[in-house]
This record gives sequence, C-alpha cells and structure tokens, in this order.
Amino acid sequence: MKKKKKVNDGTSVNSPLLRRSIQRMFFVFLVPTFAAFVIGFIYPFFKGFYLSFCSFVTTSNTTFVGIENYKKAFTDASFMHAFWYTALFAVVSVILINLLAFLVAYLLTMKIKGANIFRTAFFMPNLIGGIVLGYIWSMIFDGILSRYNTSILMETKYGFWGLIILMLWQQVGYMMIIYIAGLQSVPEELNEAARIDGATRWQSLIHVTIPNVMSSITICMFLTLTNGFKLFDQNLALNGGGQPFKFLEEGGVVKTTEMLALNIYSSFYGQNTSAKGVGQAKAVIFFVLVALISIIQLRATRSKEVQQ
Repeated sequence: MKKKKKVNDGTSVNSPLLRRSIQRMFFVFLVPTFAAFVIGFIYPFFKGFYLSFCSFVTTSNTTFVGIENYKKAFTDASFMHAFWYTALFAVVSVILINLLAFLVAYLLTMKIKGANIFRTAFFMPNLIGGIVLGYIWSMIFDGILSRYNTSILMETKYGFWGLIILMLWQQVGYMMIIYIAGLQSVPEELNEAARIDGATRWQSLIHVTIPNVMSSITICMFLTLTNGFKLFDQNLALNGGGQPFKFLEEGGVVKTTEMLALNIYSSFYGQNTSAKGVGQAKAVIFFVLVALISIIQLRATRSKEVQQ
C-alpha cells in the first residue's frame, strides 16, 4: 500500500510560506539585538576612543588635548613595567597551562578508571570567581610563607609565581575539556595505521595526534593568551599590585606585580582625577595590543591545522 504524501499546510518550520514571512519581518528580530550591540559595545567603544584624546573628570565635560594622553602613557614607568611584567606572565602561563591541560587530557582519554570523576574534579576550580580564588590563595600562600617570615606581598617573585599557580589551578581544567574534545575527534584509523607501521606511542603523539588537534590548540592558546593579558581580578585580590614598591626619582611609584589591566584601573580611578584621560589612552593601547597579539597567534596556529 502506498503511503499518503504529507500535505504541507504552511505550518511546518521549513515551509516556504513560513520562511517568506520570517524573511519579510527579519528586522523585528534583528533590531533589538543590533540596538543592544550598539548601546552596549559600539557606542562605548568609540566614546572611549574619543575620550583618550581628552582631559576630563566626567564624560560630559571634556577638553580635547590631542595625543598628550598617549605621550604620558608611553612615558609612564609604571605602565611600561606593567606591560613587560604582563608579557612575561602571559608567555609563562600560556606554556604551562597548555602543557599541563594537554597532558591531563591525554591521560584521561586512555580509558583509565574514574576518568569522568577526574574530569569533573579538574574542571571545578574554573567555576569559582577570580576574586574569591585570589583571596583564598593569598591566605594559602601566606600560611606557607609565614614559616620563612615573609608573605606573598613582600617579594616580587612570590607574587609572580603565586599568580602563575593560581591561574594553573583555575584554567587547566577548562582547557583540558577542550583538549579532550579534540583528542576524541582524532580518527582511530590513523593511530592504528601508525601502530601497524611500527610507530611508537611518542611518534604517534607527535606526528598523528598533535597535528589533528591543532584546532583545539588554537582555541586554548587564544583563550590562555587573552586571559593572561586581561588578568585583573586575581591580580587585585591576590596581591593588589604587589610590594615592595619602586620609588622613582621623579616622584612616581611602580608596583612590582601590577599587571596592565590593574594599572589601567589604578590610573583611571586613582586619586589624581586629571589622569582619567591617560587611563583611557592606556585602555586603547591595551585593546590594540591584545587584538594584534591575538590575530598573530590565530594566524600562526591556524596555518598548521589539519583538515580531516
């Protein structure tokens, strides 16, 4: 018996009638989202860019000063110190986080017992806010260092490695999940072919597995790199920019473990209200810097991705 052909009455999601109606009224769905995007991102971005060329206390009362704010930003010793300190932190954290996350993910995809429990345990620190983590780890580090009559605030090296340990503890689990997804997508036939050809586990990892998870490596490197440069709440809570201070001859102060985001915040909301324009100029420089580094990293790693 022939089956009756279903008549399209125009109520189906894929019906031409419904699609035409949606296409005619697309602006009803587009306008609210576009308006929110303009109000929440486009307008503040261009407003902030304009303010970086102004001296102001409130955004409604500004005086145009040209590139003066940018000159002050580039000659600010604390800003330049924060830049190199953040760059060093970003490099070290990107390498360590990705190495540890990939290693954990690789081990957890080898069908060991309790793998799901370990995945959950490693991922859980990512659910805790940065401010809370900063204060928790600050107490942990001070409890350990008190035996040596010091604290995380008293030496720059402790502040740096404290931030590294905190970020490892928080982000390794999140990156591990991404690497597990990438490892599970590698075709098993490729590993079998490598074993048949006599490749060792190490050779299979280098020549088969890693090239096939380059898309996951691209994502994880992008996230860890941008997170490293944008780090703020953990830096604020763990050591507040750090001690000891370096006092400059011209009267300035350099906080030895202050990163870029915290330096911008301190400039904008500090006691010197006339420095808000300089803080805004630093924010624009910061945006351009992170955008350029991210684009370079994405282009470099995407060029090595293997199409499956």
